[in-house]
Amino acid sequence: MKNLFTLAAMLGLTLMSASAQTSRVRVVHASADAPAVDILVDGNVAFQGLKFRDYTNYTPVPSGMRMLAINVAGTTTTALRLPFTLANGVDYTFYAFGKLGNFTLTIIGTGDDLEAPAMNSTKVRVVHGASTAPAVDIFVTAPFAALPNMPLLANVPFTAASHYLTVPAGDYQARVAVAGTKTVAIDSRRVRLTGGTVRTIVALDGPDGGPFELLVLNDVN
Repeated sequence: MKNLFTLAAMLGLTLMSASAQTSRVRVVHASADAPAVDILVDGNVAFQGLKFRDYTNYTPVPSGMRMLAINVAGTTTTALRLPFTLANGVDYTFYAFGKLGNFTLTIIGTGDDLEAPAMNSTKVRVVHGASTAPAVDIFVTAPFAALPNMPLLANVPFTAASHYLTVPAGDYQARVAVAGTKTVAIDSRRVRLTGGTVRTIVALDGPDGGPFELLVLNDVN
């Protein structure tokens, strides 16, 4: 996880008070064939040198209309530029999804709920970020249990994010299958979800055309 300087400093802003019109933004490099990238906000470099699977801390950003761009790290070569409107007081994650090689690179934003659950529970969200996978079903069970007849989430398309689900803290196994089947394409194996935390689980394309992967983001520890 990259711990980088704030966007406020890059945009030449003074220290923000609690009443300032701000959002918080986190960025995830989730494009398997893209090189390391810099993320620009309104033309200013905000996050530098993110590699595949890297993600930043939540960082204060002025709310309102912002222009996000992805540059090849250390260059002025822009791979993608998209506008987004940030609501005051809202936390966001922006994902660089898709692939450069097949021209599917895109930026997707989600609004995040960072209110921690009770200490005996955890909140989990799942995001389908594997651009070469079809719509999927997501099963969540006790570790190494048989797949149930019905998935927890059904027919989830690429770039879709689930709602946050509050579950008891403990050990789980997430498996992702082609929608309507039990053909598992991604297997988390044993994952421990500790109490009082919030997690986002992202399905990713594998690098160099390899197997699909899961990335677990620590939203709230």
